[in-house]
Amino acid sequence: MTVQKAKNITWHHGSVVKQDRERLLQQKGVVIWLTGLSSSGKSTIAHALEENLFKRGHLSYVLDGDNVRHGLNKNLGFSPDDRQENIRRIGEVAKLFADAGLIIMTAFISPYRADRDQARSLLDDGEFIEVFVKVSLGTAEERDPKGLYKKARAGEILEFTGISAPYEEPLEPEIVIDTDNLDILQSRDLIIRYLEGKRIV
Repeated sequence: MTVQKAKNITWHHGSVVKQDRERLLQQKGVVIWLTGLSSSGKSTIAHALEENLFKRGHLSYVLDGDNVRHGLNKNLGFSPDDRQENIRRIGEVAKLFADAGLIIMTAFISPYRADRDQARSLLDDGEFIEVFVKVSLGTAEERDPKGLYKKARAGEILEFTGISAPYEEPLEPEIVIDTDNLDILQSRDLIIRYLEGKRIV
């Protein structure tokens, strides 16, 4: 848990609340947290979902692991402490997006359960949807579009999840997507059906 350094600060409540924004957008503000190994399909599924929601008239946004490290988290590496801080910041940003009434997809390996649970704790019940994008290590290594597994096996990348750093699978995710057996559209539609069933869209 990060310690609050600033003192004498007060949270200012606005006259427009989340429910007002949700009525305007005709959707519920939620965080769809995709987690899984590198090359499991997290980002691809998230962007396919965003495109589908956009066509349906819903406002959504993808927070992608690599993209966020170009800006907000550019000062973080891949040590356990930096990974924890990376996910802490993303959890806080995702909470703000959800409060704005948006449907947010986060595509991060987020390897530690405690960090994902911390992100969940920031939101009310039903507002955090954990999606375990499950893939076998063999399939992930076969895909390897960025060549990261090959570099990790060669010792060129240290602390690489699944090879030299751990990945803790979710224990009770809202959705499990097995990308060894499901393609992108099937994976996307699993999430769409969940959102429809929960009346988020």
